Amino acid sequence: MDELGLYVHVPFCLKKCAYCSFYSQAGRQDRSRYIAAVTKQLRQCSSPRPLTSIFFGGGTPTMLPAEVLSRLLAECHQRFSCAEDAEISFEANPATVDLSALQTLRQAGFNRLSIGAQSFQDNELHRLGRPHSAEDAAQTVRLARKAGFSNISLDLMYGLPDQTLQTWQATLEQALSLAPQHLSIYELTIEDGTPFARQQERGELHLPNEDTVLRMLEATQQMTGDAGFCRYEISNYALPGFECRHNLNYWRSGDWLGLGPSAVSSLDGTRCTAIADVDEFCCRLESGQEVWQEQETLEPEAAFRESVVIGLRMTDGIALDELRHRFGIDTEAYYGETLTRFVRLGMLELARGHLRLTAQGLLLANTVMAELV
Repeated sequence: MDELGLYVHVPFCLKKCAYCSFYSQAGRQDRSRYIAAVTKQLRQCSSPRPLTSIFFGGGTPTMLPAEVLSRLLAECHQRFSCAEDAEISFEANPATVDLSALQTLRQAGFNRLSIGAQSFQDNELHRLGRPHSAEDAAQTVRLARKAGFSNISLDLMYGLPDQTLQTWQATLEQALSLAPQHLSIYELTIEDGTPFARQQERGELHLPNEDTVLRMLEATQQMTGDAGFCRYEISNYALPGFECRHNLNYWRSGDWLGLGPSAVSSLDGTRCTAIADVDEFCCRLESGQEVWQEQETLEPEAAFRESVVIGLRMTDGIALDELRHRFGIDTEAYYGETLTRFVRLGMLELARGHLRLTAQGLLLANTVMAELV
């Protein structure tokens, strides 16, 4: 539990995708005020603990010039010490980055790149509202390799409107042919307030049925396994040694600092969420006010339940001795018959001191977690 991560939220995109509910602003508006504000916020931070991961996410961080991202990373190094093996990641969309930018970012110290490919079918990308083509995504991987990146992740989505098992398999095949080290593979969820939610209300969104989605997931397991990937979390697959350290820290209920509008920090059991508005975020920093809109410290029992639910996202599950040490709570006794029932149904298992979802439980994870939270 000594991990300390740093997350920097860059809330800008070329355009808002039809499924996205994350806070971001679309277009090419001036970002100098945000850059000054998040730099000021960073300079107010410190910790005696070294950072084990730094993650620039969004939005689309590469909407900022590579030189700006490099300066922000340099500020991180000035304010914090970093572990020798620190993972330093940034997210990029293919339409927003070229070879020169990638070379600049690699030279600045970024050592991991997460590319928002989502699909390798142009018609699906268009339906999602993505501003890039399948070839753009493939070319970005090739350019990243040329720039010196040896740790590349691809984001993909299944269960898309009008997607078939065959087109999903084609996307996976193309992704694997590019030899990434990591894949984040998410089922599309319809979030309130998004264009997709409104289309669904009007009956204009034709999603694959449950059986097709299950077959997509089965194909994912088969194809990633054949390529040497291990599923280490519900939605994440990696070659051995390339699991995302930033995300593992979150799933293990570790500590991290979050910078930028809407970013979340979690330190010593207290969680703070920044205001989800660029202008207000900047204004507060400029006038010396707190940027936090919400602050919450969970009671030990609630923190225990949250750690169980988040930890079960990992395929290794959660170590029962560690939970007992942190919270003074015996997991089996606490959940009692609920836990026994899920074990009996074959959805949870106790193995080698860990509680984890079974293969069947992974398919119905939300159902299990809803009762444990």
